[in-house]
Amino acid sequence: MIELRELTKRYGPTTAVDRLSFEVRPAVVTGFLGPNGAGKSTTMRMMLGLHRPTAGEALINGRRYAEIRHPLHEVGAVLDADAAHPGRSAFTHLACLARSNGIGRARVEAVLAQVGLESVAGKRVGGFSLGMRQRLGIAGALLGDPAVVLLDEPVNGLDAAGIRWIRSTLRSLAAEGRTVLLSSHLMSEMAVTVDRVLIIGRGRLLEDTSVTEMRDRFERDVLVRTPRPTELTILLSRLGATVTRTADGDLITVGVDAPAIGDAAASAGIPIHALTPRSATLEDVYLQMTSAAADYRATTPAPPSSSAAASSPAVAPTKEIN
Repeated sequence: MIELRELTKRYGPTTAVDRLSFEVRPAVVTGFLGPNGAGKSTTMRMMLGLHRPTAGEALINGRRYAEIRHPLHEVGAVLDADAAHPGRSAFTHLACLARSNGIGRARVEAVLAQVGLESVAGKRVGGFSLGMRQRLGIAGALLGDPAVVLLDEPVNGLDAAGIRWIRSTLRSLAAEGRTVLLSSHLMSEMAVTVDRVLIIGRGRLLEDTSVTEMRDRFERDVLVRTPRPTELTILLSRLGATVTRTADGDLITVGVDAPAIGDAAASAGIPIHALTPRSATLEDVYLQMTSAAADYRATTPAPPSSSAAASSPAVAPTKEIN
């Protein structure tokens, strides 16, 4: 188990992590989420003893990381895909890690095969793509067959097959009873990978819950398509629903579920062409929860209208200057 107790990190007047307390439990994949600058990477680095906390503590299996004698046997981590020396081969990089933790050559060969790098084991890391370096980092994390695995943005650079592989690998590790903590900005991937989520903003814990519980907390709606929208709106309003109409003429209904809508429409003889229950995605919920804690916001300019585009003067091509 990973346990944080009032963990705090300050850099001068800036508080990067603010009295953060939570537990990461075994047998589930836990997602660690938050906006840019929320303190996720700093927190993970304090878990691994790379940053010293200003206050509080981070414990892995009841001990600070620095107190673990053979850390690779207990904790596997990837915080940076470029951590391997570019002049070393993949095998040599892992062999150095293995020797420092009393791990034999056979295990090095096994994890290279597990991550799909056995055919390039003798090649220098400097010639690897980002996806290959990610795989090498994960091989290093799994080298000691640890009970705790921490990964920061592990799918960066991976292709579709690689993303599916890391997803199944993490879920298999959790199924074996290991503790898995995963940080990522890819909400679509987190939605199909993690069981629980920890969300932080400005260094503070905003949420610690399961993905299902988090989604269910937000109101769901039903999209309804009918050739008689006005009649159906009146009918559903009488049932206590809140009904809004889209530009396409569809009805968005909140407060009455799909079976009740179908039954009411059938009783009134109103035809239904579509009846689609909709729930919030993990991305929707995450953005709502973290909107007040985001430090960096970009603005999206409105697209020019067709009339403005037609009236704007043509721009002459510019000559390239060498």
